Amino acid sequence: VWLTLSHIEDTNRVALVIGLGTVALALLLRLINIRYQLRLPELLLALICTTAIVSSYRLDQQGVKIVGAIPAQLPSFALPKIDLESVHKLGSSALAIALLGLLEAISMAKAIAAVTRQKLDINQQCLSEGVANVVGSMFHCFPGSGSLTRSTINQQSGGRTQWSGVISAIAIAVTVLLLAPYAYFIPKAGLAGILMLSAWRLVDRHQLFYYLRTTRFDMWIVLLTAVSAVAVSVEFCVLIGVFLSFVLYVPQAARVPITELVLTPERVVRERLPNDVPCKRIRIYSLEGEFFFGAAPELEQILDSIAEKMEAEGRVVILRLKRARNPDAVCMSVLERFNERMHDANIAVLMCGVRPDLTKVINSSGLLARLGPGRIFMFEETGKFWTSTLEAMRFAYELVGNDLC
Repeated sequence: VWLTLSHIEDTNRVALVIGLGTVALALLLRLINIRYQLRLPELLLALICTTAIVSSYRLDQQGVKIVGAIPAQLPSFALPKIDLESVHKLGSSALAIALLGLLEAISMAKAIAAVTRQKLDINQQCLSEGVANVVGSMFHCFPGSGSLTRSTINQQSGGRTQWSGVISAIAIAVTVLLLAPYAYFIPKAGLAGILMLSAWRLVDRHQLFYYLRTTRFDMWIVLLTAVSAVAVSVEFCVLIGVFLSFVLYVPQAARVPITELVLTPERVVRERLPNDVPCKRIRIYSLEGEFFFGAAPELEQILDSIAEKMEAEGRVVILRLKRARNPDAVCMSVLERFNERMHDANIAVLMCGVRPDLTKVINSSGLLARLGPGRIFMFEETGKFWTSTLEAMRFAYELVGNDLC
């Protein structure tokens, strides 16, 4: 931007007029469409008009950049050459292109679906892009993807279904085979004008301000993605935005809220209030959140604080894990180390409210066997919210015997 402003005197005024003229024609045709309820292809007609002007007055000789020669033939069929050396040499770059193209296609599809209110199937989007690229590789094609420019223009020109892509392909084939001499004079400034007009229409200002004011998390993602689009590139800003979302989301998802529970004389389990005196022999804690690798440091810190409280007079600690989700090996190893520490201190560890998915991981990690028989109490859809917790309490009383508070 600074280079452009500092060299503003080098502007090709003819090219500038061509670009602005294309925008003005497209807007005029849009007004005519709205006024008379017509369906004129405004962007295409505007580009045809400026192309005719460039061709008639040979403005390409006055510094106006044009598309240039287009080979009047379609790509031929040929199976791609596949060998280990090529796979090794091109594999990492191909993976990067595929990932970037997929992110661009999905983000573009979401943006268009938000405007058209159409249902978006991400799996279908990924499958169709993969099939298209596999078939395209047999015709010397570049890797293809949903485009931040072409897809927008397609939608703004009236495209509503997948047939718009088929019709667009046919139109390109006709242009290449029959109209290549005329396409030679398409001004790049005119294409730039159409792209700028499409980009302006693509911005959903209401949605943009909605994200900016809703949460600081959303605000930072929007601002950093926008800055990276200018500072790096439009293509990579999508990848940067997704990466930043992941980086900023992980600390939030890694939080493990903990609540200490008590059993009242009325046999009701509830959250401990400030004036409740907990039994030092049996302590109950409810843990919830995502039990994945990102939560491991906080989970370890929480379990260490529980262990310090229990090592004085504790006999049994009950962990209620009803809302523990997506456990992985890292968090399982943290639970194992906690169990070993409690075992060394002669303190029993019970787990209640355990759902089938968590039970499966506890079993496969070997923690179930190390806890001992009957130490896991499964959550059951019985309508009684605290059933498994009360069962764990009964078992804890049996372990403690007469040594109660």
